[in-house]
Amino acid sequence: MAQHKKVDWPLLAKVKWDEKYFKEYDETVFYPDFSKEVSALDSTLIEIKGYVIPVDVESGYYVLSANPYASCFFCGNAGPESVMELQFPKSMKSVFKMDEIITFKGRLKLNWDDLEHCNYILKNATPK
Repeated sequence: MAQHKKVDWPLLAKVKWDEKYFKEYDETVFYPDFSKEVSALDSTLIEIKGYVIPVDVESGYYVLSANPYASCFFCGNAGPESVMELQFPKSMKSVFKMDEIITFKGRLKLNWDDLEHCNYILKNATPK
């Protein structure tokens, strides 16, 4: 059985941000420069604890945040390194409450340049 590495938010905060122009959006956005320590986590099995934020319940789009909703990235009080997109297995029903504190496990995917997704994505995310 595969072991999941415990990861915390201070570790994921080890990222620098550079501005990059995205032609398809005609916009300059912050582009992540993940530290070597964070880059080494790409595609590994991890577990992480955070606050659940339902972004779009109908479509099943949830993120995990280092902070509660009132001070999360989407409210402008934190950086993009403080949220992780949760992608659940198709068979799992995703019904979580705002600011519910849960530890999830799954496979971490680092996202460098897809503006449709968070910089951190937890694939096959399941509550521990």
